[in-house]
Amino acid sequence: MKMKTRSAKGGRVRKTPRLGQHFLTNPVVARSVAEGAGVGPGVATLEIGPGTGALTRVLLELGGVVTAIEKDPALAMRLHETFADEIGSGALRLIEGDVRDADPEALFSGPYVVAANIPYYITGEIIRHFLTARHKPQSMALLMQKEVAERIVARDGKESILSLSVKAYGTPRILRKVPPGNFSPPPSVDSAVLQISGITGDFFRDIAEERFFGLVKAGFAAKRKLLARNLRSVLPEAEAVFARCAIDANARAEDLSLEEWHAMVRTVTARD
Repeated sequence: MKMKTRSAKGGRVRKTPRLGQHFLTNPVVARSVAEGAGVGPGVATLEIGPGTGALTRVLLELGGVVTAIEKDPALAMRLHETFADEIGSGALRLIEGDVRDADPEALFSGPYVVAANIPYYITGEIIRHFLTARHKPQSMALLMQKEVAERIVARDGKESILSLSVKAYGTPRILRKVPPGNFSPPPSVDSAVLQISGITGDFFRDIAEERFFGLVKAGFAAKRKLLARNLRSVLPEAEAVFARCAIDANARAEDLSLEEWHAMVRTVTARD
């Protein structure tokens, strides 16, 4: 099965080194990703960028029914050969294409989870693609750059657009840190396994997604400025809304919790 494959500049598919690939070599880390996603017997599992198949093998060993999407044609061919028996038995479905073109509703009719060692440069795109999909995964476990994982969980107590965007749909947690030596070739930074559990759209039951993200983006437009000043162009009555929601008038966007953002959007919506 093939999907539409995005090509590199000039119409040529990019060579492996330019796809941001750092192939996982440690099966212990692979197992952390698989278990963090909730993979087990019969669990429908999406793997993004299987590469040389280190994580794929663990997902299959745990009994997952795996759909793997690989963009690199040469790697896809190699995976077809390596996992010929699993593909033949139906335990593994291998798709050649770009995961950003994938429609989860077309891939899965029921619940599914995502487990992946993802290219660092499209981390945000991948997370957004699945969390905002109509058919969301139940959980995700992603091997990503440690700095990005720490920003998502807001380890320093300061929120960001990325952390709020993830927390609006699920609960992020760092399961383990992964040094460069666990990859080939080794990346220049440390990595981490990030789990996002309990994924739902319930946060938006009484507020609109568009309104929430519009205010969040406006609020972070100039990080050093006070939130009320950043919101002035889209919410002239910001100070009054803050007072009603018990939000500090001198707060910056990074100081507000997800619950405070929700309260503010709900208040604004009621005033519209």
